[in-house]
Formats: sequence, structure tokens, C-alpha cells
Amino acid sequence: MIIKQLSVFLQNKTGRLTELTRTLSESGINMTAFSIADTADYGIVRFIVPQPEEALRILKEKGFSVNTTDVVCLIVPNEPGGLYRALQVLSDNEVPIEYMYAFASESGASVVIRSESNAQVIDVLQANKIQLMRASEIYNL
Repeated sequence: MIIKQLSVFLQNKTGRLTELTRTLSESGINMTAFSIADTADYGIVRFIVPQPEEALRILKEKGFSVNTTDVVCLIVPNEPGGLYRALQVLSDNEVPIEYMYAFASESGASVVIRSESNAQVIDVLQANKIQLMRASEIYNL
């Protein structure tokens, strides 16, 4: 249930995101999910790829500031209240969330969550019968 996510710190400079995506493209690596957060000086691109260790190696070789983080992905109905119900379960169990991002797919809305306790996220969601995505499922979207 644990998924490896890559995080790349990029200067807020025209073309840096293009360089990142070109590097992945030239290496035959597809992003299955991503999020971008920015400040005035830099951005953080968080993304999931089918080959996280290979992508990490390649990006480091190309001089990118990159690391991996463990995340969890849950599937909620792509309808009003779908996300709310899952978040309420986490709140009721006092599970902290550092950040999250989402994307829609055929099977519903997929929500990537980073918590200081991913094991607790998994335990609570499974106990409440909320569907989790396996790494192999998100890597192969």
C-alpha cells in the first residue's frame, strides 16, 4: 500500500519544468500522477512514476535536487462528499495529513496522501473499508 513518490525542487525559472519532463521523456518514464506547489523562488514537483528508483537515479545524474517519499493513495467515489467521507474518517481518528493531491480515473477519484504516519493512514482506512490503491496499480495507470 506504500507508494514511492518523487519530489523535485525546481527554481522558478522559465523552462525548468520543461527540462524535468524532457529528462523523464527521454528516459521513457511516464508520470502517472503529479502536483506542483510553488513559492516566489522555487517550486516542488511531486510525482509518481512506474520506475521510482530508476527515475531517482536519472534525475540525480542530471543534477536535479530530488528525493523519494512514501505516500498512500486511496480511492473515493468521484461524487460530492466522496473525499469528505474519507477525510472525516481520518479526522475522527486524529490522523494528521501533511499534504495531498488528487486525480480522477475510471475507478473513481484517487487521492495521494502524505502523513507522518502512513501506517496509521493505512490501518484506519482499511478498518473503515475505504479502498486503497496498491503501488503496482498506480505505477501502471
